[in-house]
Amino acid sequence: MAGIAWADSYLGRLRASAGDHDTLLFVGVRGVLLDERGHLLLIRRRDNGHWTIPAGAMELGENVAECAVREVWEETGLRPTSLTPFAMYTGPTYTHTNMYGHTYQLFHTAFQVHSWDGELRRETDETVDAGFFPLDALPAPASPFLPETLEDLRTFAHTGRLVLK
Repeated sequence: MAGIAWADSYLGRLRASAGDHDTLLFVGVRGVLLDERGHLLLIRRRDNGHWTIPAGAMELGENVAECAVREVWEETGLRPTSLTPFAMYTGPTYTHTNMYGHTYQLFHTAFQVHSWDGELRRETDETVDAGFFPLDALPAPASPFLPETLEDLRTFAHTGRLVLK
């Protein structure tokens, strides 16, 4: 289940054009899948070994919901059939430099995925493992944005209001 190669992606082409030193906007998504037991789907990233939720960059011609469906499918083999946005992460506090020395200001929309089709793939082009884990026993090392995303999902579930940051 090959996704778009980084060099061919919109963000990859933009980074190549802008060079390594400019801060770019990174428009993307995060997908939170909880199974019937309340276990969280995590993937282990191939590039840094961190456990995280499926996430990635939007491509030209997509809307954020389509991006969430594509990213979850590419990284897990599961295709979301129902999802709800619950948080947006924007602004200068969401600026970071990745392991390649590239700096991005995030504009991410987080979605809760309520239902999906397909079979979980533990390994893909972008992942080396995947599985559903109890919330009180998540594997390490974990992505630094995972706790905030889960807390924002709890806030959304309690208030019914989109969390804007």
